[in-house]
Amino acid sequence: MLSCLTPVLAISVFTQPVGAQTRPSGAVAAELRSEAGGKLKTFYKARSWWPLWIRGNTLGPEADRMVELVETAGLDGLDPRAFDPEDLREVVDAARGGSPRALARAEIRLSRTFAAYVRALRRISSAKMVYLDQELAPDQPTDIEVLRVAGVAPSFPDYIDNMGWMSPVYAQLRARLADYIDNWATLPEMTLPPGPVLRAGTKGERVALLRERLGLAGGAAFDKELAARTKAFQAAHGLPSDAIVGQKTIAALNRGAGYYEHLLRLNLDRARILPNTGKRYIIVDAAAARLWLYEDGQVRDTMKVIVGKPTEPTPMLAGMMRYAVVNPYWNVPPDLVRKRIVPRVVEKGEKLDAMGYEALSGWTTDARVLDQSEIDWSAVAAGTQELRVRQLPGKTNSMGRMKFMFPNDLGIYLHDTPEKALFKEDARRFSSGCVRVEDAERLAQWLFGRPLEVPTDKPEQQVYLPQAVPVYITYLTAAPTENGIAFREDVYGRDADQAERFAGR
Repeated sequence: MLSCLTPVLAISVFTQPVGAQTRPSGAVAAELRSEAGGKLKTFYKARSWWPLWIRGNTLGPEADRMVELVETAGLDGLDPRAFDPEDLREVVDAARGGSPRALARAEIRLSRTFAAYVRALRRISSAKMVYLDQELAPDQPTDIEVLRVAGVAPSFPDYIDNMGWMSPVYAQLRARLADYIDNWATLPEMTLPPGPVLRAGTKGERVALLRERLGLAGGAAFDKELAARTKAFQAAHGLPSDAIVGQKTIAALNRGAGYYEHLLRLNLDRARILPNTGKRYIIVDAAAARLWLYEDGQVRDTMKVIVGKPTEPTPMLAGMMRYAVVNPYWNVPPDLVRKRIVPRVVEKGEKLDAMGYEALSGWTTDARVLDQSEIDWSAVAAGTQELRVRQLPGKTNSMGRMKFMFPNDLGIYLHDTPEKALFKEDARRFSSGCVRVEDAERLAQWLFGRPLEVPTDKPEQQVYLPQAVPVYITYLTAAPTENGIAFREDVYGRDADQAERFAGR
């Protein structure tokens, strides 16, 4: 298996990154030759002894960021002591004096610590992801692979500051977890009893408890200070920030910070297996019912999607999208054949072709189209015989005008839909596991760089992508937003399933 970091590793000739620092003194380079040993010596020699962390004759700010990352490695589920951050801080501080020897020692120590930290983050996740293509399965890189990838980053300071070896979602959610712990984890834990809604102007014992729960000075009045604090709490817990304390806000207060911190850590472990690099890829979040189109680590577009019902959940998987199908058929699930089509044929005497369907002799590629009179409709209705029925292409076809394929045995793909009104719903869980996209034409334009057109109305026309595009379907019940965190309902019941494995780590 290849690491998500691996594709960059083909670059073996060192080139100075754009906007890189001025060359350090000859004395620093000489000390670096002396300090580097083993594989690190090979790495630095290939770079003509050009350092990663030194800017001229001092350490860059990324050195302090590295210390900060290992000091807070507990956010990643790691033990900070494994990286000895106190000693690292002393080595970095000693190098601030400009001594070539101290700088070289700090350079080597920072690189060793950085490589160990990245490798630890690339460990196996507790989340269950199905990898349809093994090149997408994460693997733990070697120390030298970690350093080589970092060494060719367009901006090494930005790479360290933004945790460029991880998914942008991971880095953002990690920051939100840190903020959550700082602001909400140490407040008093208590239960607010049920009762009337609390809002500005309300007074009484429950208001006094609310003030205490939110860490404010004693009192029994719902004043401006309490309103502001309540809004902040609501925003941090994915609730409407209206300073009105109703049933949902009271439930969040009574769950306590431990509940939300655990949920954040659980989802951080899911985000850890999302891609960190790649020219172009797609992320679908089934919990949010939305997809994002990424290019060079930046979101280029986003749109709503419809995902699986709780009884037919959309799985977490990663695969390579390789082609699109224009004017697709829709193979009707056998249970829907019995429930929706058989009664219309048997009881109402309707014809399959008039309904926009056709029946086939089987599921093989050489299956022939059946005449309606050849079918034992009683057996199909009773469930003793399975009948393959497919919907013909057209405006009412459940696949819409096109579908986007990453071949898999689960029958999961992205596709168009004629039922556009469903995208107005907040809870968009109506499919049988596949992902219906809000704007298939816009997705096709991004994928192909042009409108997806075919010369005829012939069914099932396959149009191959110039280059396969990775698709990651995840499930984040806690996710970073522009202003905070979105906590979402665990409709698929995956949090409890993952929690046991997560605790075992």
